[in-house]
Amino acid sequence: MGRKGTMIDKEIESNYLNETMTLKLYQPESFSPLYKYHICIMQDGDDYYQLGRVATLSDKLHASEEINNTVFVGIHYQDKYDRKKKYHPAGDQQQAYIKFLVHEAVPFLEDLLPTYHMGQSRALMGDSLAGTLALMTALKYPNTFGKVIMQSPYVDDTVTEAVKNAKNSHSIDIYHTIGTAETAVDTTDGKQSDFITPNRELQELLQEKGMSYTYHELEDGEHTWKFWQKDLKRALSTLFG
Repeated sequence: MGRKGTMIDKEIESNYLNETMTLKLYQPESFSPLYKYHICIMQDGDDYYQLGRVATLSDKLHASEEINNTVFVGIHYQDKYDRKKKYHPAGDQQQAYIKFLVHEAVPFLEDLLPTYHMGQSRALMGDSLAGTLALMTALKYPNTFGKVIMQSPYVDDTVTEAVKNAKNSHSIDIYHTIGTAETAVDTTDGKQSDFITPNRELQELLQEKGMSYTYHELEDGEHTWKFWQKDLKRALSTLFG
């Protein structure tokens, strides 16, 4: 089955990262400058397209009108070390990467696409560390990103502190999932981490913030694309429906 929408690659020179970044846009079949679009920016972009099958899902959800007009934008990493540098709360490029998203990627996309020019129409989506980055960015810039989808995010003290200290976070709409089998997840540094306990703690903190918040525990869910992919339809229709 062929894709109905259009995939477009755009390059952007990032001054914050001193790097040429590629944005992979997927526009729905009915794309027209006469309509306005939500933007969903995905870290781990190639994974979301290949393993998450986001383009196919976008076709289906637009056709059935289960989501509003949305352009998906994938941004990928060079390798696992680059990914950790950019997405990890302690990564040495994390702050620069967040600035790239807010001050370079968003204005670039707003120039390119007919959008609403409102935080509520912009989402960040990510799995694992990419989900952590989505949350950290929106907490810092709630007027730029009003929606977050995080699937099995990595949670440490830096993340929980950021949630506790966040201002104006009530304007953010968050969709959060964790798998009940995520008790010993293999991490990039060769260790194993319990993901479910800190995610449950994060859930309590986010609940207290009084924002629009959806939380699901995936039964027997593991830290893999098999479970994230299955959950994406619900994630997208919850936040873009």
